[in-house]
Amino acid sequence: MKRPDISHQTVLEIVEQFQALSLARGHALVGGEIAKVNRLYLKIDALKTELKSRDGDQRRALHALYNHPNPQVRLEAANATLVVLPKESRAALQMIIDRREFPQAGDAGFTLLYLSDGRYVPE
Repeated sequence: MKRPDISHQTVLEIVEQFQALSLARGHALVGGEIAKVNRLYLKIDALKTELKSRDGDQRRALHALYNHPNPQVRLEAANATLVVLPKESRAALQMIIDRREFPQAGDAGFTLLYLSDGRYVPE
């Protein structure tokens, strides 16, 4: 399966697509559709890679999703921006934990734990 060319899309279009795919991934996760979760991960990762390749590393544009009502969208955005906005992204992850928004709170908790003990170094 060929990946669609997203190089012509604007940063805003990529952020909107990131949001839509994150929502879909959250629904698939809750529905136990693991294969779909994995496919959506690859699509989200392609968007992150494209933003990273843009002048000045445009992943910071995902900061706009930190206040999204859906915890999966916030989780994906925070994870994607750990390198470019470390303080803000960690705060977004902590908010998911503090609000006890499961299952995303579990993922956020492990991310913060692995960051603090050095098992995870974001790229």
